[in-house]
Amino acid sequence: MGLRESMASQHRQGVLNYAVLRPWGPCLALIVLCIGFGLAEPRFATTENLWLIADRCAIPLILTVGMSFVVLQGAIDLSIEGVMAASSLAVALLVLNSRTGLELGLLGGLLAVLAGAGIGLLNGLVVTRLRVPSFMATLGVWSAALGLAMLLSGGQPPLIRDASLRSIGLGRTGVVPNLAIIAVLVLALGVVLQHYTRFGRYSLAIGGAEDLARQSGLPVDRYKLLAFALCGLLAGLGGVVESARIGLGHVDIGLGQMFATVTAVVIGGTSLSGGRGGVLQSAVGALMLGVLANGMIFVGVTPDIQKAVQGAIILTASLFATWHLRSRGRVVQ
Repeated sequence: MGLRESMASQHRQGVLNYAVLRPWGPCLALIVLCIGFGLAEPRFATTENLWLIADRCAIPLILTVGMSFVVLQGAIDLSIEGVMAASSLAVALLVLNSRTGLELGLLGGLLAVLAGAGIGLLNGLVVTRLRVPSFMATLGVWSAALGLAMLLSGGQPPLIRDASLRSIGLGRTGVVPNLAIIAVLVLALGVVLQHYTRFGRYSLAIGGAEDLARQSGLPVDRYKLLAFALCGLLAGLGGVVESARIGLGHVDIGLGQMFATVTAVVIGGTSLSGGRGGVLQSAVGALMLGVLANGMIFVGVTPDIQKAVQGAIILTASLFATWHLRSRGRVVQ
């Protein structure tokens, strides 16, 4: 009995240590990546390159904030690329451009962002009212939004000639890229929503045990609608600011962003099964991907190998994120 008690005590201590260290794992990995690339290539650690990383991480970070709340609730949103495409074409046609006579300025950008929120709300309605699994619902909405973007494009991407909008995408405030400032503001909003509002607390409760949350009287469907609407709004914002940066509306504006966003959420420590993680963890994941992509370019890794490395990372992160479920005899879906 003494040996069994000792082994059980060691197991409990190991589980406790893992639970304590797990939230810090992505942060430590980010630090190791920065140090490693800095030692391998001194140009990586220059101030200009660090600002470049901040600029390139801005849009992925904006997208991960929205995705985090959906994933916290145990769902997924695969419509990001379609929403970005639709918002990109919408803003390009509403502001001063090469195809239409409209010239709504920043109001056009706001309307395009709200269009993204509308598509996100559609996702939420299909999931909550029609009871379609979020995977299938958002995949269908992604296809519909992309088709709408193609219709608006007409095979000729409109050029954006609005100087104020372009300055948002390309300009800097001092030495800080404007997109990085926008991303930090979105991140701060996400942190406030998660930690200081019912929306954040209920999102964790819904993801942890949705049936129990319903039995407790929580308005689960309402908060699911809010999560999908927020995700759509931020995807719309991502499409608008990316269009402002490249200077045109394009159906491929969000190409690859869905995979990158889900990867960032997972490697940051937000569990795909819901109820664990959050905005800050996902933001660390987005920074890790940005640092990894930038550093691999400096050390001469080809784009194909970069994709393979990202795939290996998300697989490894998913394994570690769900390992605790195996020890409890639960099924990992």
